[in-house]
Amino acid sequence: MTSLPKGFLLLEDGTLFSGRLVGPTAPSVAEVVFTTNMSGYQEVFTDPSYRGQIVVMTAPQIGNYGVNAEDPESAQPQVAGVVCRELSPTYSNWRATGSLRDWLEAGNVPALTEVDTRRLTKHLRSAGVMRGVIAAGETPTREALAALDACPSMEGLDLATVVSTREPYPFGHSEAPYHVVAFDYGIKRNILRLFDAHGIRVTVVPSETSADAVLAMNPDGVFLSNGPGDPAAVTYALPTIRALAEQKLPIFGICLGHQLLGLTFGGHTVKMPYGHRGGNQPVKDLETGKVLITSQNHGFAVAGSPDGVEGAPELAVTHINLNDQTVEGLKHRSLPIFGVQYHPEAAPGPHDAVPLFDQFLTALRNRRG
Repeated sequence: MTSLPKGFLLLEDGTLFSGRLVGPTAPSVAEVVFTTNMSGYQEVFTDPSYRGQIVVMTAPQIGNYGVNAEDPESAQPQVAGVVCRELSPTYSNWRATGSLRDWLEAGNVPALTEVDTRRLTKHLRSAGVMRGVIAAGETPTREALAALDACPSMEGLDLATVVSTREPYPFGHSEAPYHVVAFDYGIKRNILRLFDAHGIRVTVVPSETSADAVLAMNPDGVFLSNGPGDPAAVTYALPTIRALAEQKLPIFGICLGHQLLGLTFGGHTVKMPYGHRGGNQPVKDLETGKVLITSQNHGFAVAGSPDGVEGAPELAVTHINLNDQTVEGLKHRSLPIFGVQYHPEAAPGPHDAVPLFDQFLTALRNRRG
């Protein structure tokens, strides 16, 4: 990889990281975050929740098993850039259809390799995630500095409407016994696959779909998907969720969907210093005492503690993160509504939390009596 052109990552606090650049050389700006996933890079790079972010891979080498057509979580790469220690020049896997390098270049995603990602990750953990720019060269150009200065903060940014589908579409077997309407704030494909595996057909709808339009579809339940950006900026979703809750429909939220449930019932969200991103986050189920190892990708959290969600007495906290005690799950005290901050669809990541889909299926069955 030494033949690659030189490049750099400049953080907004002035810290500079040098490397070699793969892909486009024009400045690419976004919030710089890190993930501790050891594998699953293709799922990470296609997860719409990473929209508007440059992702630092803490695994020392990526690309060694190539890419394929089955693993992507959306139709295209979503990340604004990739930073890694080593981008493998070769790959070997029976499922592979090409190299990660070629795939990133085809998606117009810059990748900065040969970076000291350990130092970079430690800096983000101590200083907090921040905006950054990837560009060609050894030192920042005026163009790169101007692009970084113009990059918006993630706080106050509604990206759900950017990544959402423009038209409704079905997923799953048309004769499935249960029907769920899923709000697409940045939905991952493996969530849809798991609904299908549980005998649930899904109608995926745009993020701004009205409650009346959803009710006209006569669903057995409603799903609120994951997605990027600041949940507090998705203000249009709250009255819609409230109206659907008043109909006593079962509602299940994941990640951004979980945060929107907290906001709907009076809670508020906070920006985390560096968030939770990776497949090794320990979460405790407060009802059973069981600890789950979970996949996560979020930079905001619902404010609260094991005692409850701040400002939302109708909600009970069901799960907490064992690393920092943040809220990882909640449920309504009287309605069939619950959400989790982590990703039970596990793409990539452990499968400890997949049974949450069974919990939602039980709520759908109970509604029918």
